[in-house]
Amino acid sequence: MSTAAAPKTVHVRYFASIREALGTGQETLQTTAATLGALRDELIARGEPWAGCLARGRAVRMALNQDMARDTDALPDGAEAAFFPPVTGG
Repeated sequence: MSTAAAPKTVHVRYFASIREALGTGQETLQTTAATLGALRDELIARGEPWAGCLARGRAVRMALNQDMARDTDALPDGAEAAFFPPVTGG
C-alpha cells in the first residue's frame, strides 16, 4: 500500500518582478505538494530562474485562491497559487 500523495492540478500565477524573471505570468502544473510552502520548494528545485526569485530568505508573498496565504496552508486540487514580491506604496 502506497502512502504517496496523488498528483493534483494547480494553477500558478506570478506577478511583478517574479513574472519578469520567469518570463511567464502563469502556468498549470501537476504536483504532489500538500502545502503552499511545499509547492514553492518544488518550484525552487527546478533551478534557475525559479530558484533565484522564489528562494527561501527572499521576500515573497503568496496567495491561495486569491487570499493571502502562508507556507503551511493546504494546497487543494484545482487551487490557484500566486507568488509576488512585497508591494510598497508611494
